[in-house]
Amino acid sequence: MPKMKTKSGAKKRFVLTGSGKIKRKHAYKSHILTKKSTKRKRNLTHFTTVAESDERNVKLLLGMK
Repeated sequence: MPKMKTKSGAKKRFVLTGSGKIKRKHAYKSHILTKKSTKRKRNLTHFTTVAESDERNVKLLLGMK
């Protein structure tokens, strides 16, 4: 059976933490920024963790399971 390949799009978007959680960036920070408030843009800058319900799918994309 061949090796499982990692999806290259997922490889660029997600980072695994030391505790096994998956970090991701917020959406809506790439363009059309003039109408968004400074506070909103600042809060979108930070990383967050992937929801527990999505973790299994993301791990499959990363070839971890």
